[in-house]
Amino acid sequence: MKLMSVRSVVSLAVAALSVWAGAAQAQEEEKVLNIYNWSDYIAEDTIRNFEKETGIKVRYDNFDNNEIVHAKLVAGKTGYDIVVPSSNWAKLQADGGLLRKIDKGQIPNLKNLDPAVQAQLSRMDPTNEFMVNWLWGYTTVGINVEKVKAALGSTPMPDNAWDLIFKPEYIAKMKSCGVSFLDSATEVIPAAMHYLGKPAFSKSPGDYTAAAALLKSIRPSVTLFSSSGYINDMANGSICLALGWSGDISIARQRAIDGKTGQNIQVLIPKTGGILFFDVMVIPADAAHPGNAHKWINYLLRPEVHAALTNKVFYANPNKESKKFVKPEVANNPTVFLSDADMKKMVPPDALNNDLRRLMTRTYTGFKTGL
Repeated sequence: MKLMSVRSVVSLAVAALSVWAGAAQAQEEEKVLNIYNWSDYIAEDTIRNFEKETGIKVRYDNFDNNEIVHAKLVAGKTGYDIVVPSSNWAKLQADGGLLRKIDKGQIPNLKNLDPAVQAQLSRMDPTNEFMVNWLWGYTTVGINVEKVKAALGSTPMPDNAWDLIFKPEYIAKMKSCGVSFLDSATEVIPAAMHYLGKPAFSKSPGDYTAAAALLKSIRPSVTLFSSSGYINDMANGSICLALGWSGDISIARQRAIDGKTGQNIQVLIPKTGGILFFDVMVIPADAAHPGNAHKWINYLLRPEVHAALTNKVFYANPNKESKKFVKPEVANNPTVFLSDADMKKMVPPDALNNDLRRLMTRTYTGFKTGL
């Protein structure tokens, strides 16, 4: 009887083990990874090398503003395994239960991250549990040097580059050669607030009234709203002034050089600083391939992989080991890797509650429509 009992126990254990093994095998992820990222934000061989090494097929889609990403995540069932919002938006998504925590044990290359960047991210993700930085940059002013000088005529360049964008007497002179604004409330309104000397991500509703008045005064001079197409427009000389992202303006500069368009594009660092952003890799809570997502993050954090992104798109990366792989002309570009003095002037990102985000959106919509 005892022998039979032991046999029974062994049989049950073997059966249970078989069921567990079968279930684990059934749950093994298919070799697929779905990524949703900003446009013009990756090197040519980043995906190709990952696919070759892992056998995982990557589907890679693009967006050009945080509002689109957030709406998809809130709606759920995005079909994506990696999404790359800005950190202040990712905070809202993490707080709302829309993101999965990162399993740090699966990402040994986290050791390569710069503690200073991690400290910045901890403002939005206190324990660095949800976000891993892709690249970072800042919202600022970009110009076509010769066209802006011609438009200004005898008027000297302002001491503060933001004056070109937000002072009616300056921006009015630029209308004839084309002025582009990022097509996003959460990029334009903080810049206007900062120019007015108010908190860029103000919690005071009255500040948005002041921003609306400022934007109304310059609206007649804005000829384009674009968060991606403006790169080519700068490169080919269709616009001469942009409120844009630092790396995008540098991409436009490089495209002008490569295409021999004759346009001299320059990133300006305003005297009072720009608005920092940190775009972060996150895993949606309902991601179908979280294991593959972790493999991607760990791959991206290799120094040479992160460096290749910076070399291509002119945004700084958070990888302290990557600098030796970054081209000298990029590594030494003070508009890519900011000096300590310029970094201190920059405004860090912050998250706003739903009511303030709606107010920001209404303020921006009124500006864009002119109503």
